Amino acid sequence: MYQLYYYPNNASLAPHFLLYHMGLEYELVLVDKKSNSQKSADYLKLNPAGRIPTLVEQGQPIFESPAICIHLCEQHPEHELMPPLGSSARPLFFQWLAYLNNTLQAELMVRYYPHRHTNDESTIPNVVAAQDDRIADALAVINDQLVDKPYLLGEQISACDYFLFMLAGWCLPAKKSPLEFPHLVGYLKRMTALPTIRAVCEIEGMDLSPFESVE
Repeated sequence: MYQLYYYPNNASLAPHFLLYHMGLEYELVLVDKKSNSQKSADYLKLNPAGRIPTLVEQGQPIFESPAICIHLCEQHPEHELMPPLGSSARPLFFQWLAYLNNTLQAELMVRYYPHRHTNDESTIPNVVAAQDDRIADALAVINDQLVDKPYLLGEQISACDYFLFMLAGWCLPAKKSPLEFPHLVGYLKRMTALPTIRAVCEIEGMDLSPFESVE
């Protein structure tokens, strides 16, 4: 039994997709961001960074969404959501997961929390505008990767795809959203049709209509 400390449409979404896809036994534990519960003394014992998510397995807490995704893939290799050792696709898995986390997600965090990156509130609109450009740059790189591939690594879905779908939803308010990139559009429509995406988004109360309605 896994415990996933989560908040809807937060960084816990990618691990939630993996837990569901793999058919694992898990319990969702809501961390209420509205009341800042991620900074509570009890939660900080599990995750000293005070962020979401945390996965607990047999009393062992693990935090950071990419680390949780890698751990789940390694614990359950039969689901083939990470290429095996020796596969030429394995380094590409780590490449894209790192790119998604360290580039796209990092740029998104600055956009959503611009006040953390300036000591002059009057510059916040400029920070947001600059981040929209950086997000578009990152999406363009990903869009080019999907020219002739159904998934990031090729013909088979991986944990990277679930991670990308999570971030794509966060990108929708940006000046140039993922839905303006032709290869990303087709990819996101394919992802939206997957039973795991539909089931988990229903559990978390997420609206998939932006991805369903695009031509």
